[in-house]
Amino acid sequence: MRLPGAELIEQGLRDLALGYETDAPLLVPIGAPRLAALGLAMPTPFAEPQEGLYRWFRQRCGNGAHSQFRALLRRLVSYERAMCVR
Repeated sequence: MRLPGAELIEQGLRDLALGYETDAPLLVPIGAPRLAALGLAMPTPFAEPQEGLYRWFRQRCGNGAHSQFRALLRRLVSYERAMCVR
């Protein structure tokens, strides 16, 4: 059974290792402490990941940036919670 948001976290880990700066690799460092505690190997994250992710959405979504940002954070939290109860 796939965990909610697993595809996003997996893509984020792959893209982060490659140095990409898109939504998924900017999201993963936000949850890095908890994800590492859950056993995921964490590549070196970007500095200030929350600000970077919000800027990324702001450039692409304009006034819709906040809702997109919050939606992605909810997916991260869902994944983290599902990992805890697994």
